Amino acid sequence: MAHTQFKGFAGILLRGDVYGDPDDPLVLLVHGGGQTRDIWKETASALARAGRQVIALDLRGHGESEWPDDGRYDFSAYVEDLRAVLAQLPSRPVIVGASLGGWVAAAAVGEEGAHLASGLVLADAPPDLDLTNIRAAAGVLRAASETAKGAWDPRMLERFQLEDALARFKAAAPNIQMPVLFVRGALSDITDPVSASRIVEQIPGAEYAEIGDAGHVVAADRADLFSATLLAFMERRVPRFVPEYRSGSDARTLREALGCFATGVTVVTAFEKDGEPVGLTANSFTSVSLDPPLLLVCVAKTSNSLKALEAAEHFAVNVLHIGQQPASRLFSKPGEERFQQTPWKRGRHDAPLLSNALANFECRRHQIHDGGDHIILVGEVLRANFDPRRDPLLYFRGKYRRLHFS
Repeated sequence: MAHTQFKGFAGILLRGDVYGDPDDPLVLLVHGGGQTRDIWKETASALARAGRQVIALDLRGHGESEWPDDGRYDFSAYVEDLRAVLAQLPSRPVIVGASLGGWVAAAAVGEEGAHLASGLVLADAPPDLDLTNIRAAAGVLRAASETAKGAWDPRMLERFQLEDALARFKAAAPNIQMPVLFVRGALSDITDPVSASRIVEQIPGAEYAEIGDAGHVVAADRADLFSATLLAFMERRVPRFVPEYRSGSDARTLREALGCFATGVTVVTAFEKDGEPVGLTANSFTSVSLDPPLLLVCVAKTSNSLKALEAAEHFAVNVLHIGQQPASRLFSKPGEERFQQTPWKRGRHDAPLLSNALANFECRRHQIHDGGDHIILVGEVLRANFDPRRDPLLYFRGKYRRLHFS
C-alpha cells in the first residue's frame, strides 16, 4: 500500500491510500459521512489481489484530508471535490460510494460527468430518509465524533445539506449512463428494500444486490461478501480483459477500437446541381497538407449525399462546437429538413456554411479516392474562418464529449 493526494475543490488537499498494480483497471472507493478510508481496508486488499488497482479516498473534513477553514461542507463542495479527483486520475475508474459517498458519486457522474467513470457501485446510498432515520443517524454520528476525536470534523453535521444531497441524487439517477450496482445490507436500518428498488428502477440498466448479515455499513459488516459481489459485478460489466480484434473477426470490436481515438465532429456540405444544399455528419476528417492547403473527409458509400459531394466542384467542412450537438444528430440521419432547422448561409466559394460553427473550411474538390466502404474526398482549402472563443464538440467511444480543463 502507498499513499497519494489530490487537489480538490478550491485547492483543498484530499489524501488516500493506493493498493495494487498501476497497470490494472482502477477502482475509487469513497466512504460515507463520519467515516474514513480505513473502512475499505479489507475490500481494497481483496480487489487488489483480484487484479484491480484501488484508491481509497478520505473526503474533505475526514481522516487525513484537510478540514476547510471556511467550513464548506455543502453537497456541492463534495461533488466538485470528486470531479477534481476524477480529472486527475490516469483512467476512468469504477467508483464505489457508500451512503454520502454514493450520493456524491451519483451526482458527479449523473450531472454531465459520464465521461469521468466507467462504472458506479452505490453501497447502501438511500434515495430517501425519514425523520426517524435522520435523527438516529445524526445521533450515531455525534456519539462517534466524541469517541473518535480528530477522525472527522463535527462541523459537517451542522453544515451539510441533506435535502440538497437527496434531491440531486434522485435527479441525477436517470441520467447515469454506465454500469451501476446498488448494494444493500439486508439488516440496514437506513435503506429499506422498497426505497432501494425505486432508485434502481430509475437508473438505466442498474442491478441490485442484497448482502445478508450486514447492516448499513455493508463493506465493514461483511467485507468478504461485499468484495465478492463487487468483483462479480465488475468482471461481468466492466471486465479486466482487453478486447482484441483480429482480421475476419467481429467488426464491432474494430469499430470500438477505432472509437478510442477522440475526434472532433464536422458537417460536410455542398450544393446539388439543382441548387439544393446537402450535408452529412462526419468525424473522419483530417488536415493533409499546408502547402498546398489540403484536407480530407471520408464519406460512406451508403450516404444519400454521396453523389452530390462527388459531383460538386466545391464543398465545405463545418467543424462543430459544443452547442451544436443537435446539428450533429440532425445531419447524421436521413431527412429533408436539415437545412430548414439549421441556420446557414452561402459561402464565397459556392458551398453551404453552417452559421456560428467553430470553424468553416471552403474547399475545391482536389481528388477522390476509393476507401473500401467509404470514399476519401480531398479538398483544397480556399477560405477558412474560426471562432477562438468556442470549444469543440468531441466524439469518443460512441458518445459526444466536451473538453475538460484541469
